[in-house]
Amino acid sequence: MKVATLNINSVNARLNNLCAWLGKNNPDIMLLQEIKTEFNNFPFFDLQMQGYEAKILGQKSYNGVAILSRHPLETATENLPNFPDENARYLECRVKIGAQNYVIASLYLPNGNPPANTPSDTSKFEYKLKWMDALLSHADNLLRNKKNVILGGDFNVIMTPQDVYNPELFKGDALYRPEVQTRLRRMLRAGWCDTYRALFPQTTGYTFWDYNAGSFQNDLGLRIDYILSSPALTDRLISSRIDRDFRALEKASDHTVLIAEFKD
Repeated sequence: MKVATLNINSVNARLNNLCAWLGKNNPDIMLLQEIKTEFNNFPFFDLQMQGYEAKILGQKSYNGVAILSRHPLETATENLPNFPDENARYLECRVKIGAQNYVIASLYLPNGNPPANTPSDTSKFEYKLKWMDALLSHADNLLRNKKNVILGGDFNVIMTPQDVYNPELFKGDALYRPEVQTRLRRMLRAGWCDTYRALFPQTTGYTFWDYNAGSFQNDLGLRIDYILSSPALTDRLISSRIDRDFRALEKASDHTVLIAEFKD
């Protein structure tokens, strides 16, 4: 089973790139974040022509998450349980692939940094911490009650100095603050596996390069996208890779594709 995740930064703006990538790589499951569209404008037909059913939690112009699948999907949860949220950031589906049942979620964690014109405003960071606490609670329930679970997406968390091109520049940034690192570390201690780091403990592998001139060309990147697997799936993990080529395309997203593959 092959699972991929991508913050696409507007699915309609990058649809040709996405369809070409799907046709070449054929993942069983594709998780998308920042689709930036509502249900009526989502390209269901185009993706169906590539062989994918889609479930989405959309939002006009901002946020939005989706799960694409070559196998029949059933929506399980829209938004995190017990966490009222006006933003579309979490979608969880059930899917059966072969003889195995899976729970798979696409998630887009808040960035948490203040607006540029009001640097003293902490409301976005407080929202990020509350969102992560709700995720921790739900993730614990999933581990207790489900066997094969994947949580994938844009976590907006830089875990270590190894995951950022210049750690000094990010001191105090909401992506790199110890409060968010601690929460993600709690998930890993509870049993979730960072699939890329499990196979490449010392490798620098970025998934995001901003649009500033030269950032991608000079590899000034961050690793903020993750595919987390539950223990039963971790035992079946066989590969993980970052596809930098997607970021090099014309009209690219500022993120690229992360892939993990598991034994059936």
